[in-house]
Amino acid sequence: MDTKGRVFDPLGDPKDGHILTQAIIDTIHEPLIVLDEDLRIIVASRSFYRKFNITHANTRETMFYDLGNGQWNIPALRTLLEDVIPKHTVVEDYEIEHDFPFLGRRIMTVNAREIRSDNDRKKMLLSIFDVTEQRGLEADRESLLLQKDLLLKEMRHRVANSLQLIASILLLKAEMTTSPGSRADLEDAHERIMTIATVQQQLDPIVHGEEIAVGTYLTALCKSLSRTMIGGRKPITIEVHASTGSVSSDVAVSFGLLTTELVINALKHAFTDGRAGTVTVTYEAEGADWNLKVGDDGVGMNTDTKNERTGLGTSIIGALANQLQAIIRKESSKKGTTVSITHAEV
Repeated sequence: MDTKGRVFDPLGDPKDGHILTQAIIDTIHEPLIVLDEDLRIIVASRSFYRKFNITHANTRETMFYDLGNGQWNIPALRTLLEDVIPKHTVVEDYEIEHDFPFLGRRIMTVNAREIRSDNDRKKMLLSIFDVTEQRGLEADRESLLLQKDLLLKEMRHRVANSLQLIASILLLKAEMTTSPGSRADLEDAHERIMTIATVQQQLDPIVHGEEIAVGTYLTALCKSLSRTMIGGRKPITIEVHASTGSVSSDVAVSFGLLTTELVINALKHAFTDGRAGTVTVTYEAEGADWNLKVGDDGVGMNTDTKNERTGLGTSIIGALANQLQAIIRKESSKKGTTVSITHAEV
């Protein structure tokens, strides 16, 4: 209450001497309106008048819905605003798209909430934000991201095809050479390139940054490995058992390279006597902990095989496991070999 006995009203009508109301509202950059409980305009900010090319004189005590030839007379918006004071509700970021006089097609968001003063007069504070440019930038960003993803997919596809072509050339060279050492090196290079090509190919449909379902990814990867590395030439099958869960594309690439390397090792060393067998890929996850395991029911690791396995393949597996902050465990017997890569949160 002031010295003249008037009840203080922080959002009173400037015509009644509440000059502070206009001063405060005029500092707001975005259009701001104070409405009474009948949704008539008490006062509005200077930015509101400028934005919609109207004046205080032709808006004071005008119904909000009657502004600008009824451009705000939207049934859904009316329902929301008419509930703000009686039901003490709040309107947040209600979006409308409309052809506004002097502005053209614009997208606006409306926010509204009830304000109570000491004299218990009920008012509503309503703000309007023009988000047209923001929505346009968002649309442009989505378009650019889509174009980028399409380019990435095309690049992955071409890289995978190029790698497969190089691998085929290496294999032809290996068949033509008479040196056993050179043949082994060329065949090893062929397998390494096919490893990368196969992993790359399985990532073709993936959008950058998208989470990848591990089970689906490993199943598709192993089917591709089966076609490429086994075909109908060997009585060997590859099985995948994976729990639900997803990882980022970077982690999926590491999983793919690890799985491919371990599966190829099993195909090369576990079934040297031409026996039938199964390579099993297992993935289990609980929270941030996971275990990737590749096992076989082959001949196991004898002394010569162990020495063979300490070459490039072992180095690749070790580097990938280290990158994933995981540890490697290897078990082997006459019933087969199992390699586990395990990550556990500390």
